[in-house]
Amino acid sequence: MKDVFLKKEIVKRPGPLKKHYDVVIIGGGSHGLSTAYYLAIHHGITDIAILEKSYIGSGAAGRNTTIIRANYRTPEGAAFYKESVKLYEKLSHDLDFNLMFSQHGHFTLAHSDRSLVVQNERAEVNKLLGIESRVIDRDEVKKLCPQISIGEDVTWPIQGALYHPPGGIIRHDAVVWGYAKQAGRRGVEIHQGVEVTGFDVRDGRVHGVKTTQGDVSAGVVLSATAGWSTPVATMAGVPLPITGSILQAFVTEPVKPFLDKIIVSAQMHIYVSQTDRGEFLIGAEVEPYPTYSNKGTFPFVEYACRHVLELFPQLHATKILRHWTGLCDMSPDYSPIMGLTEVEGFLVDCGWGTYGFKAAPIVGVTLAELIATGKTPELIEPFKLERFYTDTLVSELAAAAVSH
Repeated sequence: MKDVFLKKEIVKRPGPLKKHYDVVIIGGGSHGLSTAYYLAIHHGITDIAILEKSYIGSGAAGRNTTIIRANYRTPEGAAFYKESVKLYEKLSHDLDFNLMFSQHGHFTLAHSDRSLVVQNERAEVNKLLGIESRVIDRDEVKKLCPQISIGEDVTWPIQGALYHPPGGIIRHDAVVWGYAKQAGRRGVEIHQGVEVTGFDVRDGRVHGVKTTQGDVSAGVVLSATAGWSTPVATMAGVPLPITGSILQAFVTEPVKPFLDKIIVSAQMHIYVSQTDRGEFLIGAEVEPYPTYSNKGTFPFVEYACRHVLELFPQLHATKILRHWTGLCDMSPDYSPIMGLTEVEGFLVDCGWGTYGFKAAPIVGVTLAELIATGKTPELIEPFKLERFYTDTLVSELAAAAVSH
């Protein structure tokens, strides 16, 4: 039944690759699929091939921890994610697909006076941009989230939090399927199991891609390959200032729902939410070493469990059900890289670290506009690759939620 649901109802198998497409998108995750969808509905461009070496949603789109928020520190980042949250709020209707978006509030805990100062700075930036965020004391934390422990006999006692009511969680697989369904209905070809092996780059321009199923020419090529952005761009002759690291997460066995908030702690290096199935979803920071390995580590499970139990001691007897990793592109300023490169016609969408999934709708809207018009939208202007040459970085470290 699952096989029928996925292959026949959502992603129809296209015919063989054509020799030419107006647009080729590398990567069948939420960013690549959303870009194709908005190219079709906003600009009438449907001669598009999405090339995914595995299956759609097999990378970062299917391995993230599903948190949606807009409470970032930089004006550029906060404004960008604000628009993404707006799109997520009506995305189930737009895609005619139940994405199970639940907005019950997001807490970024503060465990020291200095942390409270940082949270106040973020709150002020958010307020100036019309984003609902405010700093609350430990008593209001307990009032809004009665399940959390605010005792003093722990490593990091809670002093307060940045409270972001629009924050929520969503079904990441449903987002992927919804975009794929609607893009496919409009003529976009989604080719799964097709790996890009090189590019046809001549005279400073990309003319096409080389794949395991033959060569394809294209007017524009977009690389949206979270975790693998550097190897892909290198084949096109575009160096990227990116390193890859793994982010780990796990879920517990299902328990009776009692937590409807998202809890994040930078000092404890964890974030916690409860899924619609009752599982506790727990993640942490990226590992402090570059790697392309997808192997999890026991130290992560050990320290994550220890800190989760400081916040929710009632979970002490709960069993871990599943543990996984995902690859993250880490840029020097912890902000994404989007748009044009020195190779004409070759665009990149990368450097998302641990927060790319929450940007999927607005990434699709803005990159579709760039591809269709050739002009960089104002929202992504600060995130161009050339900022690393002009020293105009957008440092988002303070709002990355954990210590990376």
